[in-house]
Amino acid sequence: MSNPQETSTDLLERLQHQVALFARRAEQTRLGGVGKARNSMDRAAYLLLNRLDREGPMGVKALAEAMGIDSSTVTRQVAPLVDTGLVKRTSHPEDGRAVVLALSPRGRGRLDEVRDSRRRLMAQVTDDWTPQEREVFTDLLFRFNIALAEWHTGFGQREDAEENPAQAADPADAPVLREPAGTGAAAVAGGDTQGG
Repeated sequence: MSNPQETSTDLLERLQHQVALFARRAEQTRLGGVGKARNSMDRAAYLLLNRLDREGPMGVKALAEAMGIDSSTVTRQVAPLVDTGLVKRTSHPEDGRAVVLALSPRGRGRLDEVRDSRRRLMAQVTDDWTPQEREVFTDLLFRFNIALAEWHTGFGQREDAEENPAQAADPADAPVLREPAGTGAAAVAGGDTQGG
């Protein structure tokens, strides 16, 4: 707990240490849930399927932009999802020449299983928390994730500006970060805050 004599530096040291522990433990368990669906879907697949479920069919470029990763990464990550029938390629409803990625019925079923499993894990891990504590933690974690995403976006822009001032990125080009539907106390860990 907090020590009244603790300096700002001490507090930041504790924060970075707890974040490092969280990252290690999250990777160890992959926050994979409980029951039959435990650890049955890797993080990249979960985040891609979750994004397609929340935002609907979209092209590779739009999906990459929404998740804050490059198109080649999305193409590589989505290939096994198409091969296993969790994602389907279909024609764009307005432009039949364009191809979009969509969650298949099988993909929706698997995603629902994994979400349920992960919700049950979050319920077990936070069993002795009050609903208010769950909500505060979720809101702060969301805020922390957004701050990290914004820092990475800004950091990349600063590096670009230092290397080539004439071609520095415009802050208006930064990805739009939105809170997904279902965050807060009702969905302690049901969705992603930023893909990838």
